[in-house]
Amino acid sequence: MSQIPLLCVFLFAFLSQSICLSKLTPKNHGSKIRGMFVFGSSLLDNGNNNFLPNSLAKVNYSPYGADFPLGPTGRFTNGKNVIDVLGEKLRLPNYIPPFNDPSTNGSKILHGVDFASGGSGILDVTGSIAGNVISLNQQIRNFESATLPDFELQLGEKSTKIMSDFLFVVGSGGNDYSLNYFRANNNITLQDFTTNLTTTLSLQLKRLYDLGARKFVLMAINPNGCSPIATASFPTRDCVRILNKAFHMFNSNLKNLVDAIRPQMPGSNLVFVNTYKVIRDIIKSPSTKGFRDVNSACCEVGPTGVLCKRGGLICKNRSEYVFFDGLHPTEAVNYVIANKAFKSNLKAEVYPFNVKRLSQICV
Repeated sequence: MSQIPLLCVFLFAFLSQSICLSKLTPKNHGSKIRGMFVFGSSLLDNGNNNFLPNSLAKVNYSPYGADFPLGPTGRFTNGKNVIDVLGEKLRLPNYIPPFNDPSTNGSKILHGVDFASGGSGILDVTGSIAGNVISLNQQIRNFESATLPDFELQLGEKSTKIMSDFLFVVGSGGNDYSLNYFRANNNITLQDFTTNLTTTLSLQLKRLYDLGARKFVLMAINPNGCSPIATASFPTRDCVRILNKAFHMFNSNLKNLVDAIRPQMPGSNLVFVNTYKVIRDIIKSPSTKGFRDVNSACCEVGPTGVLCKRGGLICKNRSEYVFFDGLHPTEAVNYVIANKAFKSNLKAEVYPFNVKRLSQICV
């Protein structure tokens, strides 16, 4: 008699695995991901700020999009951003549409929606210097109040039943330092600010979990202390240590959060993508990775030193540049990041495993 319960457990596990595997097809190389919901700032923004009045963080003009099939779309680079390339890796049928585009509804949202907003941050107060932007909290509210009801209407069932088939990509935090902490007269230490930032993000991740999210991709903050806008004031063009110290501290907390938060979100899986290390490695040894210029912006930047000048000059050998404007990476770097995120086996780059493996997990 004691063998019967064990047999039942074995059969249940076998049938569950069979049902899970039946969802995987050769077309998408074992991935059971239907799409992505994207939250964050300019590195992941697919054009949301185009539709915001009084926003200074808009790039819906040339030379942005010089190498993108649709031209200038509001992506903060010359071509595809990391989300676009990850979508290719996952064999998604189209680009993830921006939430703020009035046409993003109905069947267009079935493979995901991009809520990211350039200039925004984890904290609500971040980004006010850039005018009208959408904070991470508001992005989550947009997902909850508008996208989820529309999603359920399209499917005819509760969205929570299939949210595990979507990646929830979250990439925010850099602006909380550059447009908030380092611009304000703070009575708070860098370590305390970073702890508060991580705690706030953990609550936001839990909110997404409560809304059905089960598979998370958490993007590190890039080494923005090495960007042209940061190094321009230094004759040696060395990376600004105080900035990178802050970003490194946040990234360490974010990686630790992957392990700390999972027991509080049963059935969830989280992947940390260390974009800081990926870009830093390129800057340290560019020639071995196909790059030549690690200091200059590819485009002619405007008065802020960050964004490209409207209709300004642009470098010809864009694939050899790390930075397209004063802060944001080129498409070539975005491909390196996405490739590492998807298939790297180095835990220093992706933790605890890569996005490809995450996409194959059955929840």
